[in-house]
Amino acid sequence: MDSQSERLVQVLHAGGYSLAVWPADGEIRTFTGRGVADLYRLMREDPEVLRGAIVADKVVGKAAAALMLAGGVQALYTDTVSTLARELLDGSVMEVCWEREVPHIINRMQTDWCPLEKLCRDCRTPEECLRQIEDFMQKQK
Repeated sequence: MDSQSERLVQVLHAGGYSLAVWPADGEIRTFTGRGVADLYRLMREDPEVLRGAIVADKVVGKAAAALMLAGGVQALYTDTVSTLARELLDGSVMEVCWEREVPHIINRMQTDWCPLEKLCRDCRTPEECLRQIEDFMQKQK
């Protein structure tokens, strides 16, 4: 991990954020939303922020991985990555670093899979995942 990534990870942990993004040509932005809400909003409203960015995220499941790949993120650090997310990220040009890998992400109640992890588990591409994410997010409104 390079010094920029290390600094971003420090910001993530010191501030108790769920997501920190360092755009290619901007200042570090931090977020506290749950799940993929912040990444999804960035993709829809301000996609340039992700293109070429370094991202630090506490937990990355397959849906978050798909959003980052589609958004053109350059490098990702995460505390926890699911095997499904890692498999989607394998072979991509994105530099990826994680502390621990888990079989899948669980829901907040810790009773089942995360709903988006479950919806995306059989998707083969980020684009297939994006369709599932879009449908899910529209139903949340």
